[in-house]
Amino acid sequence: MKLIIGNDHAGTELKFEIQEYLEEKGYEVINYGTDTNESVHYPQIGAAVAEKVAAGEADLGILICGTGVGISLAANKVPGIRAAVCSDVTTAHLVREHNHANILAFGARIVGSELAKDMVDAFLNAKPLGGRHEERVEMITAVEKKYSK
Repeated sequence: MKLIIGNDHAGTELKFEIQEYLEEKGYEVINYGTDTNESVHYPQIGAAVAEKVAAGEADLGILICGTGVGISLAANKVPGIRAAVCSDVTTAHLVREHNHANILAFGARIVGSELAKDMVDAFLNAKPLGGRHEERVEMITAVEKKYSK
């Protein structure tokens, strides 16, 4: 599985930990974030990662900023993206299963590295469910199409 990870300056250290953790597990990881602590604009990174996921250049994405919120807001403007901010393992699992999230976002100022690793595992090990969940995801897509005209 090919993953893309993006981060702003607040998420640099945590990004390196998560990237190394994923590569040790055998994932191919594309680094699209900054590698320094110098201030960068998270909307550009969130949108670029989302575009890569939407285009199929990566299977799933991970975004990290101070809270996970700002970077995910930008990502969610890209059609076909469902980026979800999580701060616990259960939510990380359920957003993939129930909402078919294709990007996991979290905050380096909110979660520690061990919790982040557990959330990433939960997200990557969950599989999107069909049935009523798929029907609801289709409803979300319909809303997206309605307002992207």
